[in-house]
Amino acid sequence: MSLVLQQEKPAASLLRNKVYVRVYSAYAAAAFGDWFDVLAIQVLVGYRWQVSPLMLALIPVAYALPGVLLGSVAGVAADRLNKLRLMRICDLATAVLTLLILLAPNMAWLLPVIALRAAVSTLNVPAQQALTRRLVREDQLLQATSLNGIVNQGSKLAGPLLGGLALSLLSPQWCILLCACFRIGSYGLLFTVRNAEAAQAHTGEAEDDPSGEKQTLRAMWKEGWSYIFRSRLLLYTMLFGLAGSMAIQLVDFQFTSLFRMIAPDQEAMLGWMVAAAGAGAVLIITVMSKWNSPDGYGWKMGGGYMLIGTAIGGLGLLPEGSSILPVLVLGFVLGLGNGVSMVTFHYCLQKETPPNMIGRVFGIQSTVLGFVMIAAPLLGGAMVQMSGPSRIFLDLGIVIAVLGLIGLLFRHVFWPKPEVMEV
Repeated sequence: MSLVLQQEKPAASLLRNKVYVRVYSAYAAAAFGDWFDVLAIQVLVGYRWQVSPLMLALIPVAYALPGVLLGSVAGVAADRLNKLRLMRICDLATAVLTLLILLAPNMAWLLPVIALRAAVSTLNVPAQQALTRRLVREDQLLQATSLNGIVNQGSKLAGPLLGGLALSLLSPQWCILLCACFRIGSYGLLFTVRNAEAAQAHTGEAEDDPSGEKQTLRAMWKEGWSYIFRSRLLLYTMLFGLAGSMAIQLVDFQFTSLFRMIAPDQEAMLGWMVAAAGAGAVLIITVMSKWNSPDGYGWKMGGGYMLIGTAIGGLGLLPEGSSILPVLVLGFVLGLGNGVSMVTFHYCLQKETPPNMIGRVFGIQSTVLGFVMIAAPLLGGAMVQMSGPSRIFLDLGIVIAVLGLIGLLFRHVFWPKPEVMEV
């Protein structure tokens, strides 16, 4: 079936799906609140607690470890269990654990709470992806993926801007509290969706496996891995995406270390950079949602990594006391690259995976990414502590740009024409 996005079917046609709109709005509320939380935690431990780069690196490890341990199981659960109910449970549990973060007096208390909250959240992504796949028509997948991306990246624009304002007037704890409030709001929106609506919207598919036979969790988990290894396109997409993520994660939680050197007395500058990145991502994702052809994975992912590498390397070249303008420009370029590569990666996984396998494929992707997010931040923290943030940002920017160039040159090898596979 052709998945070419037709111009006569604008995004409004998807937004007339009332069930999808409510689920999408709940996702938006949760994502918006999360950016208050992430930035506040970084400012709290980086500027207020003045922790070392290695201690900063433990934060993404606490986020990632539950994904490694539970990601594949969560993917199977998303395919096997009620997706809407899983998302509701995640929202309530996340809100409670976010409130517990407010009580953390130091890193020894903060890290376990973050890890526990991340464990709950491992269910949310595969459940949301699987539910989206069930709620929208196949010809609307690119629109749905782009809209999800706009929320994810748009929250990086509004979240840091308002979060930076709150930090200048109050404290990081207020931003953390707002995250809990948005999660409760997300739960309220999901509570208005009936299970029958979510199960039958548009596609009319049942929640269970189409064969009507119940498989064991172990069998479903093995089937997901087997499908990925048998699909050359999916396998190469995951490997290329994870290679880029490995390089990016080396510095992702070291932006605080870099900005403590560039602007030691301006906590808000990090927020402005992230906001500029969000603006760039929203712009490119909006353009992509109107793109006539959903193909060209190599051009988009390779080009996206080249933009990301250029921006990260450029930030590494900024001297102490730099003005806000180059920070905003490089943040905007970073957002362009992140937006195009992120949407392309997730759309490829959505498009090339059968509906009954979506949860498992995204769960496996979450597991493997979790391994990356444990090893890379620790290595990156050690590198920054030894050589300084500027040198490491410059070197890794070059590495990411070269990886993008490899993706462009070998795009026909990494992303061959899709195969027709039996599940």
